[in-house]
Amino acid sequence: MTPVAQGAPPLLEARALSKQFPGVRALRGVSFTLQRGEVLAVIGENGAGKSTLMKILAGVQSPDGGEILVDGQSVRIASVRAAQALGIALIHQELNLADNLDIAANIFLGREPRRCGFIDRTRIAAEARTHLQRVGLDLPPETIVGTLPIGRQQLVEIAKALSSQARVLIMDEPSSSLSQHETETLFRVVRDLRAQGISVIYISHRLGEVQALADRVVVMRDGEKAGELARGEIEHATMVRLMVGRDLSQFYQRHPRPPGEPVLEVNRLRTPAHPRSEVSFQVRRGEIVGVAGLVGAGRTELLQTLFGVTPGVGGEMRMSGQALRPRSPQTAIAAGMALVPEDRKQHGLILAMSVRENASLPSLRRDQRSGFLNRTAERTVARETVEKLGVKTPGLEQTVQHLSGGNQQKIVLGKWLALQPRLLLLDEPTRGIDIGAKREIYRLMDQLAAEGVAVLFVSSEMEEVLGMADRVLVMHEGQLAGELARGQLSEEAVMHLATGAPNH
Repeated sequence: MTPVAQGAPPLLEARALSKQFPGVRALRGVSFTLQRGEVLAVIGENGAGKSTLMKILAGVQSPDGGEILVDGQSVRIASVRAAQALGIALIHQELNLADNLDIAANIFLGREPRRCGFIDRTRIAAEARTHLQRVGLDLPPETIVGTLPIGRQQLVEIAKALSSQARVLIMDEPSSSLSQHETETLFRVVRDLRAQGISVIYISHRLGEVQALADRVVVMRDGEKAGELARGEIEHATMVRLMVGRDLSQFYQRHPRPPGEPVLEVNRLRTPAHPRSEVSFQVRRGEIVGVAGLVGAGRTELLQTLFGVTPGVGGEMRMSGQALRPRSPQTAIAAGMALVPEDRKQHGLILAMSVRENASLPSLRRDQRSGFLNRTAERTVARETVEKLGVKTPGLEQTVQHLSGGNQQKIVLGKWLALQPRLLLLDEPTRGIDIGAKREIYRLMDQLAAEGVAVLFVSSEMEEVLGMADRVLVMHEGQLAGELARGQLSEEAVMHLATGAPNH
């Protein structure tokens, strides 16, 4: 954190901010300060008020009450342009870039410098290079943004904010779509910006990131500030306790039981992504098996091959002793499989459709009557999903895009559970959801295992793997590097295999 001059006011201060929407009190008297050159993390469950607070600071929404001060002076932030004029920039979770334009054009979009009435492209390119250097991005300004991986697009977004002379960067879940390497690059850039005196408000569900980056933490709960932690107080258990209002000593709801007979048997399976690598393993009834590994290890590709999204190029599979060669998801579903994909918004839901329609999609063929949709059965399936999984929604006709990430994920899970699968494949089941929703999904996984369902899940969160798995399959470059029983599990043991070291 950059040293603060004695007696200097905070760079940004919120005093008793309040905001109410119809039927919802989003913020209740929230106050905090942000110092120059400080990384302030803001954490809380979905619906805690984080997004509303940030939108008010960025000029997207106006508060109903309270005051905002910049450099000790009371200000009114009535628009995004007004916020930018004060040096406040919001970088959304969904990046706001034009894929068809080059980097330089994106950085100065809407603020292009002109010469004799024409856009000064030479100046744009020169200044773009300066801002790209500040974020450590060594690319020609003429590079088309759409050709860049998401991690580099994130850095372009940061460079764009810096070009507007931003002194406060608000980052909303900036690492949610990044690989481990890209996340490490983002961390380095955030630390460099802090050293330059830029202040960062960092919103994240990943508490490990908060521990690594934050100088202070503000915890939100139910629209109020639940607490604040100084650097030396930032610990996982303390953050969780403040976020949920109770001590989650039993956070991972896992009650291991003796597994039953094999449900899935895989012998020398080869995926299209790694056609030279053979993978063999089994998952038994009532067992939760984790799949760990670094980005690019082939974990998602393995699940997609098991489910017939990308059919295997060799090897054998058996479901409950019966030979299976899934050439499509329909084949896998008929055999008793279900897959909850990594990207729920793109592959798990139809966002413009209702809770009722999404929850009943896989059951449509089963619940048809004489070729027509059975509306009664459809509503029954949806209602059971909402009740069993505790989905928070105003009603069955609510459009799913307006639900929180945790409730969206419950809909994805529930629609498959309606088919009563024997094998449940989960790809990053808690990505981008809050800590309370995570706990509910862990409880559901344990409950399904107790009912005899076999669960195979991929996760990049080490605590999740160690907390929930009966066994862990560790992958490295498309191969099964090793297998660890629950008694052998540790972060060191998993990383030893994930990095390609031999299994001892």
